[in-house]
This record gives sequence, structure tokens and C-alpha cells, in this order.
Amino acid sequence: MRERIKLFSSLHIVAFLALTAAGSAQSDRATGQTAPPQGPDKTAESQPVEKVPSDDAYIIGANDVLAINVWKEPDISRSVPVRSDGKISLPLVGELQAGGQTPRQLEQEIAKLLQSYISGPEVTVIVTDSKSQKINILGMIARPGAYLLTSSTTILDAIAMAGGFKDFAKKKAVYVLRASPDGTQKRIPFNYKEVIKGTNPAQNVKLLSGDTVIVP
Repeated sequence: MRERIKLFSSLHIVAFLALTAAGSAQSDRATGQTAPPQGPDKTAESQPVEKVPSDDAYIIGANDVLAINVWKEPDISRSVPVRSDGKISLPLVGELQAGGQTPRQLEQEIAKLLQSYISGPEVTVIVTDSKSQKINILGMIARPGAYLLTSSTTILDAIAMAGGFKDFAKKKAVYVLRASPDGTQKRIPFNYKEVIKGTNPAQNVKLLSGDTVIVP
């Protein structure tokens, strides 16, 4: 009888020890104590920095603000305003004409000028605040207001950007007000129905900075 009691007690002790060991291992796994430390992600570090695509259509003008970034050259990279004469100033480059160029053209010119100082310069130019190339769309249009102008924006493009016509808009009597060098305004007629039918596509002219599209 005593031997049975001893055997029974021994079995309880073994079972207790086994459960304790299992619980300890499970606790270690939950707290991550047994997991080996992981080093930095080498894959993420080796990936190249993606260059932001530049605009091929926008024409830089006076009062625009440009973010110019030269890769790995923080002393040159900066935000610069375009002066009233269309020029900007950069370290090592000095003054250069930005007005009248697209951001991509300006990138190429800055990179060329920096080649004497930097090996293989990579330049990105982004217009962060456009204050020069804008048009106005007013009247019976869904979203009247000022809109960014690119070199290829036509009257039809402007109407589409502004959300199209409102009900009862006079689509045959749309016109553009354009300032002339002498200070007067020129009125350019636009018959929407003729243009979309293809009977008078020449009316769909490209817009210039400062133009105002009127939809009566």
C-alpha cells in the first residue's frame, strides 16, 4: 500500500514539473525572450530613392515658388521664389533665368551648371506655389474660380476643369477676355456647340496666363 502511495506521489511530482516547464516555455515565446534579435532591414536600405517626376507642360513665371533639390547636397537644395525679372539665385550656380522654362528644362540647366562642382548632379525642380500661370473661369459654370494653366490648356480644357456648364448656360456665347499689351482687353468668341461638332475647331484656342473665360 505504501509503495502505491509513493508511486502515486512520484507521478504527481513528474506531472507538476512537466506542466511548469511547458508554461515557462510558452511564457518565453509570448514575451519574445527566445526570439533572436533582428538587425536593420538591409533590403529597405538598398532601395534607391525614387525621383519625383517633373512637369513637362507648366511654364515657370514670375512670383512662382520653386523647390529645388540637389540629391545629397542639402547646402544647395532650397525653396526659392522667381523674381519679377524671371530669375532665381542658387549657390554655386549664381543667377539664372527660370521664367519661360518648364521645371524639367530648369532641372537640366541647373545640373549642367553644377557639373563643374559636383559629379553627376541629380536635380529635381517642383513648383510648390504657382502664382504666375493661372486663368479665371466665371459665369454659368459648375466650379467658377482660378485654375492652374499649362502650355496646352484650351477653352474646352478650362470648361472641363471647372466641372462643365450649369443649366441654362449660353453655350453658343462663351468668350475669353484677354489683356493686350496696351492695357485694353480683347474678346475671343467661342461657340461650344460648333466646336464639339467639329464645324469650327479653330475657336478652341490655347489659353494664356491671365485669360478669363466667361460663360454667360
